[in-house]
Amino acid sequence: MPPTAPSASDTVFDRVSALARETGAINLGQGFPEIEHAPELLAAAQRALVEHSNQYPPMRGLPELRAAVARYYVQEQGLAVDPAQVIVTSGATEALAAAILAFVGPGDEAVLLQPFYDAYLPLVRRAGGTARIVPLEAPGWTIPFDALEAAIGPRTRAILVNTPNNPTGTLVSRADLERLGALCEASDIVLICDEVWEGMILDGSTQVSPLHVESLKDRSVKIGSAGKIFSLTGWKVGWAVAAPALAERIAAQHQFLTFTTAVPLQWAVAEGLALPAEWHSEHRARYVAAYHRLAGGLALGGYAVLPSAATWFLTIDLTASDLESDDEAVATRMIREAGVAAIPVSAFCGDEPEKGYLRFCFAKEDATLDTAIERLARFRERS
Repeated sequence: MPPTAPSASDTVFDRVSALARETGAINLGQGFPEIEHAPELLAAAQRALVEHSNQYPPMRGLPELRAAVARYYVQEQGLAVDPAQVIVTSGATEALAAAILAFVGPGDEAVLLQPFYDAYLPLVRRAGGTARIVPLEAPGWTIPFDALEAAIGPRTRAILVNTPNNPTGTLVSRADLERLGALCEASDIVLICDEVWEGMILDGSTQVSPLHVESLKDRSVKIGSAGKIFSLTGWKVGWAVAAPALAERIAAQHQFLTFTTAVPLQWAVAEGLALPAEWHSEHRARYVAAYHRLAGGLALGGYAVLPSAATWFLTIDLTASDLESDDEAVATRMIREAGVAAIPVSAFCGDEPEKGYLRFCFAKEDATLDTAIERLARFRERS
């Protein structure tokens, strides 16, 4: 086995989901929406199966989808993107893999802001690189720029940022992106920005991407996901957007990873991205209501709920909720004693995990959330 290959041992995600299945617990750990998905896209995929070719599309994606991605960003974010900058991938994780492999090689370093999506660290290691981990400052999850600057060295090739952030639901501000731009310019670093939750901003804000920032336009990679925008997590249609020189390097990796993505789904996503802004607002509104339902219910039950501006997730502060700070231990107890599964935030960390926080998924039907709230209130009363 190559030394950079990740082990096949199970993760906290595996253990939590397995225990939830074993006990019949309500699973608020996995990001799996129960809320009605997008019937318009399902109909579009069905039509595409018989109305369009099912043979190989262009390696970089259907021209119609690449153009639709560019138009979507103008509509939703006021961001000018040329379709030539867009590379369609088999999900956002493949886009991340192609970007990391494009800019991080053996002996290189990449800086990761913790907590982070669990694929980042093994992908950096698979590329032969070394990860320098910089923890965000809890409970506000802000970027500690002094620590970040100290982590950048002569071998640093990339910084990985996630905004909106999973698991914290926080957004990186334009001011902080400007500061990141200055650091990247000074050290000639690429910023890989995981923006898959950009369509699920729940507080009325507009997504601010590194591509909005002048100093980052030619040194950033923007990662997007149709699965997250449309709540179709099994479709695995994503994309990377970058300046032409960076896009060429990403495409060279994508060529030998998956090469292409299911053509009917590409056609369907192109139609979905052309839906009016009102459709996207109504789609998000379901999640806004679900967020407030779970956050309010947990707060009434005595839990310290941290603000979440985006994603399908919210976190609770265990110590402030008068619970022990060992998040994995509390998560296990919640499954066995309350019948509700959550994910420890430490699962989104490297070798020195951030303890004391649990992540809950609120992308569920009202009845599911109400039952979970009742069970969790009784659990806290007994703890």
